[in-house]
Amino acid sequence: MEIIIKNIIFFPARQVFFFALLVISAAFFATPAFAEDEGPGINERLGQTIDPNIILFDENGDSVMFGDLVDKPLILAFVYYNCPGICTPLLNGLLKVVDQVDRVPGEDYKIITVSINEDDTPKVAQQKKSNHLAQLQQDFPPDQWHWLTGDSAGIAKITQSAGFGFQRTGDDFAHGAALITVSGELKIARYLYGISFNPFDLKLALIEASENRFGPSIAKVIKFCFSYDPEGRSYVFNVTRISGIGILLTLIAFALYLRKTSVKTQS
Repeated sequence: MEIIIKNIIFFPARQVFFFALLVISAAFFATPAFAEDEGPGINERLGQTIDPNIILFDENGDSVMFGDLVDKPLILAFVYYNCPGICTPLLNGLLKVVDQVDRVPGEDYKIITVSINEDDTPKVAQQKKSNHLAQLQQDFPPDQWHWLTGDSAGIAKITQSAGFGFQRTGDDFAHGAALITVSGELKIARYLYGISFNPFDLKLALIEASENRFGPSIAKVIKFCFSYDPEGRSYVFNVTRISGIGILLTLIAFALYLRKTSVKTQS
């Protein structure tokens, strides 16, 4: 123990500082890995780019290229418009969180809803759009929420590109429930699972999406304190990370204090 203390005392302060900086940086930029499942469900593709050249149809029946619709952070939702299951609760959850989240629609983000059913038509998409915009408590620019349909090829391309797996069973579809946040450069930022969404979770997911290169920023400091829990499907305060950095900084301060005391004693 005495040898360890002596080593700490006489370890150059500059080296201690850079060692600490290296440790903090490693923790700061660490990114969790996510395993991919096969079959219907979500195969996460964080950081990957959605193909911008996919051709779909908007609610007016016009042919559109997906990349041309994305010029800001995006909330992407896959549903089908006559779904008897979780699609309606998911869309209701989306409406609720949109009214609660501290982001400005049309400025900070937009929404794109894509039907996974090639039998859905632009006319049905237009009806869905009108009904859902009418339910919002705040004004949402109509041209900032697109309701898309497509043929089987277009749907397959965009769902595969986004990691959204589904399987047709008669007139219905087996699929998961999630919102996907995407950057203005079409990079996938985050998957938020379920049919009920926390406004704080969505806000941080949109902040991530706004960082097209996912580089350091003020938001990075926030995300350093709050990490995404893939099991709980939400952001949680990272007590272990913050405590670890606090302990490390305390040890550094203690080492510098001992070094300073030792120098005074020798002089």
